Amino acid sequence: MLSNTMNEILNEQINKEFYSGYLYLSMSAHLKELGLNGFASWTRLQAKEEVEHGLKIFDYLIDCNSFVTLKQIRTPEFEFKGISSIFNHIYEHEKCITRAIMEIAKKAEEESDRTTLNFIDWFIAEQIEEEEAVNN
Repeated sequence: MLSNTMNEILNEQINKEFYSGYLYLSMSAHLKELGLNGFASWTRLQAKEEVEHGLKIFDYLIDCNSFVTLKQIRTPEFEFKGISSIFNHIYEHEKCITRAIMEIAKKAEEESDRTTLNFIDWFIAEQIEEEEAVNN
C-alpha cells in the first residue's frame, strides 16, 4: 500500500490528467467551430490520451490496494484567441503537467518508493514527447 502522501498526490494527478482531457476537448470544439478540422482532430486525440493517462494512474492506485478519490474537475477555458495562442497554451499546460509528474517522482524518491518511481518513469518519458510534439 502507498503512503497517504503518495496516494494523495497520485489522486491529484488523476484530476490533472482528466482536466487536461477537458481542456483539449474544449480546444477541439473551438477549432472545429473555426473549420480547422485537422487541428480539431489532433486536440481531440490528445484529450483521449490524457484521459487514458488518468486511468493508468487510477489502475495503479487500485493495483497498489490504495484509495481512489475522484475530485471535481474544474471547467476548462473555452475562449481562445487564435491557433497560435491555443498551441502556446497547450505547451504551457504540458510544462505544468511535467512539473507535477516530476514532483511525484521526487516524492517517490524521498519515500524510497521504488514501485511508484518505476511507474512514474513512463510518465516522465511521455511528458518529454508531449512537450516536443507541441513545441515543434
